[in-house]
Amino acid sequence: MAEWSSGEFFAGEKRTYTGILLGPVNPPDAIVTCFLTPVTGDAYARRMQGEEEMSMNEERSSNSSGELRKTKRSQVRHVRERASYQREDAYQLIDDLKLGHIGFVIEGLPCVIPMTLWRIEDHLYFHCLNKSRLQRHLEAGNEVCISFAESTEWVLAKSAYQHSVNYRSAVLYCAGQRITDVEEFDQAFASIIEELEEGRWEKVRPPNKKERKATALMKLKIDEGSFKQAEGGPDEEAEDMELPVWHGNIPAFPFNQKDNG
Repeated sequence: MAEWSSGEFFAGEKRTYTGILLGPVNPPDAIVTCFLTPVTGDAYARRMQGEEEMSMNEERSSNSSGELRKTKRSQVRHVRERASYQREDAYQLIDDLKLGHIGFVIEGLPCVIPMTLWRIEDHLYFHCLNKSRLQRHLEAGNEVCISFAESTEWVLAKSAYQHSVNYRSAVLYCAGQRITDVEEFDQAFASIIEELEEGRWEKVRPPNKKERKATALMKLKIDEGSFKQAEGGPDEEAEDMELPVWHGNIPAFPFNQKDNG
């Protein structure tokens, strides 16, 4: 368990709740300590507290400076002030989540697949079944669109219209190829396994010939895209401030837990 804190608003006054998070919170009219288990671990809790998170692998973050390429399709249009094209912002989200949704078009029909993805410098890696449609799509020289998103807090306002959510998100446009070199294949899988537990790659059995044949490891170049983030409390209209209803932020996870007992 880890500490969590969030700014709350009541009758125009900002209040801060801090504690060990254990379950969904609906704060009362007084300052309380609330409890909820963070879904993304200690690294997520440290980020919520504003602390710097050190990279687990210097190689992974060595090329995180600079901007993503921006074109008409990748430029953020709605609430532009929330957008960023800095690679370090998108890379931090990718490294925290390691889960994205890959969108592509097959025979004129759209398809989106949730997929585990991990990053090494300016490339994304994922694996799929050998000879899968996604593999064939990329090997034919086509692009994919990948989205990453994390919701952190629900923002409850005094008007229905102003309710919102705090989040981080990124959308990338990538092309890539299959990795056939045995050394690079092993290095890519060693990278993700070592992130999960340092020293584990040297202890586990490496992929055998049958497993390598069944697996298509895909490598995508991170080139074009954007990052977007929302944070803070409710944006209220002045005439709504006297309404006798609580407003503020509540954790996004876990949400709507039910007692199975």
